[in-house]
Amino acid sequence: MGVLVKIFKKIYCEHNSLMIYSKKETIERGIKMTQADKHFIETCKEILKNGYSSEGTNVRTRWEDGTEANYISIVGVSNKYDVGKEFPMITLRNNSGTVKRAIDEVLWIWQKKSNNIKDLNSHIWDQWADSEGTIGKAYGYQMGKKYQFKTKDGIKEMDQVDFVLYLLKNDQSSRRIMTNIFNHSELKDMALEPCVYGTQWLVKEGKLHLILSQRSQDMLAANGWNVMQYAALQYMFAQVSGLEVGTLTHNIGDCHIYDRHIPLVEKLLEAETKDVHPKLIINNPTKNFYDFKVEDFEVQGYEYNKEIKLGKIPVAE
Repeated sequence: MGVLVKIFKKIYCEHNSLMIYSKKETIERGIKMTQADKHFIETCKEILKNGYSSEGTNVRTRWEDGTEANYISIVGVSNKYDVGKEFPMITLRNNSGTVKRAIDEVLWIWQKKSNNIKDLNSHIWDQWADSEGTIGKAYGYQMGKKYQFKTKDGIKEMDQVDFVLYLLKNDQSSRRIMTNIFNHSELKDMALEPCVYGTQWLVKEGKLHLILSQRSQDMLAANGWNVMQYAALQYMFAQVSGLEVGTLTHNIGDCHIYDRHIPLVEKLLEAETKDVHPKLIINNPTKNFYDFKVEDFEVQGYEYNKEIKLGKIPVAE
């Protein structure tokens, strides 16, 4: 067992405030939180208590100063959100501004089908871009590739996004409404292999459900980001397909907390959550997915713990 795990497992066990409460215990103790708070808290506590250390494994990731970015991780996490009931936002920290940047990125990938950072309003991909501003044949590039798809109307040529939209409107009983951008033949041409790589869309009794597959998840820097942006995409696809929003099941392969994030995560775990139920409002009645813009979205009913100040979060590269 690595030194990193030993130290933080000891800290974890010595703090009663880091106990994991069951749903029943949460109700009895009067603890109110969003679905996103619950999944974030329980997943982080499980990582700190039972995670594997990456120390001594020659990790690829580095901090800005060049030192190894080690982490504690668990394998195989599945969190389900009832997105139709509540838009998934944690209240332990401020995500009121983050949500639009997250939506901007998902539109960059799924709507613009771009791999160029010039088409993105944030700077989250700048470090991966080449001299021409692209991240190689990753993300939006893969979404824009056209394939020959077998449909009820015969063979049709389209990209993966349009195939999903076509099936949601024309073959809602299909169990084959899927995307996959982990294209092995072109991984060598990507600046970074996709973290979120696959989706499956299922329609049941008029509700659109999403299963999101992710190979790797940085809990502090990216968990809330990824869940919010794909929940928003689910809202968009439901609207243009005449469906209600159902559940989002987020499946993660390697779920981890980086060493320099651990004190920040512990600070969040000790913070007070808010009793709120956020709702995503789309101020655009369009039935065309390609008409949505970032400014069309707003969140209502959201509050966050204003006492928590994490400062600039270090990002492993």
